[in-house]
Amino acid sequence: MAELPSIRDRFRALTQARLLLGRAGQGLPTRALLDFQMDHARARDAVYSPLAADGFADLIERPVIEVASRAKDRQEYLQRPDLGRTLDPGDAATLPAAGGDLAIIVADGLSAMAVHAHAASVVGALLARLPDWKIAPVILARQGRVALADEIGAALGVDMTVILIGERPGLSASDSLGAYLTWDPRPGRRDSERNCVSNIRPPHGLSYEVAADTIVSLLKSARRQRLTGVGLIDDGRRLSP
Repeated sequence: MAELPSIRDRFRALTQARLLLGRAGQGLPTRALLDFQMDHARARDAVYSPLAADGFADLIERPVIEVASRAKDRQEYLQRPDLGRTLDPGDAATLPAAGGDLAIIVADGLSAMAVHAHAASVVGALLARLPDWKIAPVILARQGRVALADEIGAALGVDMTVILIGERPGLSASDSLGAYLTWDPRPGRRDSERNCVSNIRPPHGLSYEVAADTIVSLLKSARRQRLTGVGLIDDGRRLSP
């Protein structure tokens, strides 16, 4: 007869959270300590790794415009969050005011690893679900914060933006991607005027399909109601993970 898994093993199989690690004297067991150090190193790598843009346009099979925020390097980006929210003046002039229903922006945020792992798949899933929408060229932004999408969307003249951005890494998730939606993007928008779909990172978070379905449901509701944020009622199909 096969041995049943222990309560500890059953809990550990349900989550990546640091549960029931045990102890060795006043400290952690060696295995748990080494795992902690490895996860900490992954989180630091996620924050400091540069965004690799090569091949992204080929992956999504669409033109890509590369821009950067006013933060000149990673150190300044981390020390000056305000600079990550505004475009480099030279890049702002390169954006075509073509208008449209939606702009999709991809930004490194606090985890370029998340962008490398998941962004192309999410962009592809969104485009497949919005065949009748007029979508601006995809924007790839370096040293970007969420609010950078406001200035980009205003320059492009689109009705709405969705920015896919690397989320702040933790010790159990260094590659989580988030999506933030904003109706009528323009500088000065508040966070309460956005909607967020978080933790896109299969197999431990949202799958690409469920994330894209949820984002598209919110986008369509936002277009009907002409708003995003705390006042938005998602009147689309309710989805489960």
